[in-house]
Amino acid sequence: MRPVALGRKNWIHIGSPQAGPKVAAILSVVESCRRLQVPVRDYFSTILPGLADLPIRCLPDLTPAVWVARHSQTQASGA
Repeated sequence: MRPVALGRKNWIHIGSPQAGPKVAAILSVVESCRRLQVPVRDYFSTILPGLADLPIRCLPDLTPAVWVARHSQTQASGA
């Protein structure tokens, strides 16, 4: 969380009122990945390409916790 705390003053003038909540959501996902020891780049490169085509009801299946559980199962099965 230290980078988040250090960046707060820089993000005061983020550009638009809608940008603040979006940045907060992205940082929340990044910090969740870090806490779960999930490679952030791997997570986003897997999740983002198909995100636009998924229905909203599938979003809970894309959290870092669910992703790491599925990823570890895939590695364990050898696929």
